[in-house]
Amino acid sequence: MVGFDAKNKTNLDSKYKCSECSLILRDPVQLTACGHRLCQFCFLNQNQTLMPCSECHMQTPKAQILIDRAFKSEMQALPIICSYCDWTDTLQNYEEHLQQLHQHSIANEPQQTKLSIEEKTVFGVVEGVNENLDILIQNLASSEENINDIQYPSYDGTLTWKITGFTGKMLDTQSERQTSIYSPPFYSSPTGYKMRARLYLHGDGNARKTHMSLFFVLMLGPYDAILKFPFNYKVIFCLYDQTPQQRHIIDSFRPDIKSNSFQRPRSEMNIASGIPKFVSLG
Repeated sequence: MVGFDAKNKTNLDSKYKCSECSLILRDPVQLTACGHRLCQFCFLNQNQTLMPCSECHMQTPKAQILIDRAFKSEMQALPIICSYCDWTDTLQNYEEHLQQLHQHSIANEPQQTKLSIEEKTVFGVVEGVNENLDILIQNLASSEENINDIQYPSYDGTLTWKITGFTGKMLDTQSERQTSIYSPPFYSSPTGYKMRARLYLHGDGNARKTHMSLFFVLMLGPYDAILKFPFNYKVIFCLYDQTPQQRHIIDSFRPDIKSNSFQRPRSEMNIASGIPKFVSLG
């Protein structure tokens, strides 16, 4: 299904809205070329190999579009005012409210979206077909996520992260449309820790607007049961200077083994931890 409608959707930050249907994001996926997001349903209804962004027109290969579970978790606390009544709560409870009290209204409501696809035929099918379609979408999304993770991963504990569309990402960060970006996952060894990096181009916390902040993220991995926790290995970050001067910026840190960031993951990703003042923006 497309995104959520709500009476207060215009008051929410634009980063929480789908670039295709303009509604509040439902199961967000991220276009890695530009950082913008759209609903999983809106993404899966596109047939192109290259997915064009409706906002900035940058194209992302479909295989490089990531399911953004961390952002979905962040969205759960968003305040929501129901489109059909005076109910107010958070997004986390909104879908259940709609299904319990407004299912008939939703089924008969015209879909007012900006999708260029012919989705009306999908919304007009019987409920049973819709349920089957949702199951197929979930299975396909899961398969595509697995492809994203295994297509070009590193298994030696190192990650070379080339950031495309840098100028657009920086503009999004400055406007707070997209405050951070994630690297592809990588592994410490073929049966080791699963990890990724998280970069705040315009800084995070006390480093906001003064430094780039770079963090390490421990992820839920397939071999966690046989690995040692807490994670206690030195993490090294390097920003490569591609000019002839090659003045690389290198920094590192040792994990705080008491921090939840380095315990065995119980959800998709642990809280990021690292170097808030990695590179000065001055």
